Amino acid sequence: MTHHIRSVRDFSEIADLISLETAQPSQAFATAFTETVDGFSITAGGEASDAPMPDAREVQLATELLVRTIFDVLRDTRLEVVADRIAWGVVHSLHKVAGQLDGEADKAAVRIKELLRDADGSEVMMGELEEAQLLCQSLDEARDAVACMRDHAAGTYHAETGRPWSSPRGSLVSSKRTATVIAAADFLAARRRRRTDAHAPEGPVVIFSGGQQWEDHVSLSERLDAIRARVPSMVLATTAQSKGCDAVAAAWAARTGTPLIAFTLNRALGQRAGFARNEQLLALKPVEAVVCEGSGLQSHLARMVRAAGVPAHFFRLADQRVAR
Repeated sequence: MTHHIRSVRDFSEIADLISLETAQPSQAFATAFTETVDGFSITAGGEASDAPMPDAREVQLATELLVRTIFDVLRDTRLEVVADRIAWGVVHSLHKVAGQLDGEADKAAVRIKELLRDADGSEVMMGELEEAQLLCQSLDEARDAVACMRDHAAGTYHAETGRPWSSPRGSLVSSKRTATVIAAADFLAARRRRRTDAHAPEGPVVIFSGGQQWEDHVSLSERLDAIRARVPSMVLATTAQSKGCDAVAAAWAARTGTPLIAFTLNRALGQRAGFARNEQLLALKPVEAVVCEGSGLQSHLARMVRAAGVPAHFFRLADQRVAR
């Protein structure tokens, strides 16, 4: 058995430590670290391995300790101020690897389509098809495992800093495990359905936008709580800014488990990028909107929301309730 060493600062942490060491893996880890294919190969033309998946509990503990230890060893030192940056990088490294595996799986899926299109029923062709399918399934399996680690590391980062971890680009979603599919055509169809579900959450959309200078997180969180009470299956769409109003909304979404769609700017559109993003938000046909005073982009969105007749909640900078 692997033994994990962790410092205990006071007696109140002993119970937590015992609980951590004896806990069963979460359902997410138990699922993500289940073998879904006989053999494993993430290298085209490489030898298939029959090695087992890592122990789910061991990986869950190691992932959490990886992030927490950074904060533990730097706490009360002059480097404490950069602990969150280092921990952010740890989560991002897992996110990057998951993305690389996902891209490689996409290429493998394209190869399966090509082989299906040209299939002639020969033994050689069937062998190539089986190899391509094993590669794609193995890459999916590896990607899901690493993405599970990434999500847990991000959750630990959130617990330590009070801020949700966010990627500089792309989505932060983990696909759901499906049963192993034998037929190549069925496998591709299941993969398409799974990716659609992961990247396009269903539910009534609430759009949210505000400036980067904002201190009153309480009022915004209370209003979002009230909307969610009326629309429990809501999906929140924001303008993806890393501070201010959008950061408050992202933290609220992480705390409540609300799906969040982050609309970043398309820089190729130049000065029109922000207005195009507002149009994208309205195209989602939102059931409600929250707009906080910020720049001309928020004023533009407010006018569009009113014109479209979307029920809206407007917040002004002057009305902030800031704790003293």
